[in-house]
Amino acid sequence: MTPAVELLRSLGIDHRIVEYDHDPDHPSFGEEAVEALGVDPGLVFKTLMVTLDDGSHAIGVIPVNTRLDLKAIAAVAGGKRAAMTDPTLAERRSGYVVGGISPFGQKRVVPTFVDDSALTADEIYCSAGRRGIELVVAPGAFAEALGATFTAIST
Repeated sequence: MTPAVELLRSLGIDHRIVEYDHDPDHPSFGEEAVEALGVDPGLVFKTLMVTLDDGSHAIGVIPVNTRLDLKAIAAVAGGKRAAMTDPTLAERRSGYVVGGISPFGQKRVVPTFVDDSALTADEIYCSAGRRGIELVVAPGAFAEALGATFTAIST
């Protein structure tokens, strides 16, 4: 399985794995997951890597039907500005391919911030580390496995 699944298993964190047939021609990985799984888009979260003005990185985990607020994540990560990390660099740093980047089991652990809307759900979906595979976890899994902070980072 993927490093994300292995991490959750090793920590004893409850999770489910759901799979769907990935369509390489679909224009949006997040929308594809929502459509394939038939779930509320506010429950499917995408993992985005940002580069801060000092060159450090952070992870933002937000619902697929929202946009990352770069000013908000920069502020909570201790920077003045944040920009989306180049996809090639994000793949190299995380160990996953774009569209399958999981917040769990990344090659390099960096500060992780989860949109606080996750706290309103019993469970949310996020990539399991491969396109077409999602993890279903309680929001607390992010804090337990990653020391993640819940904060308003989406618009």
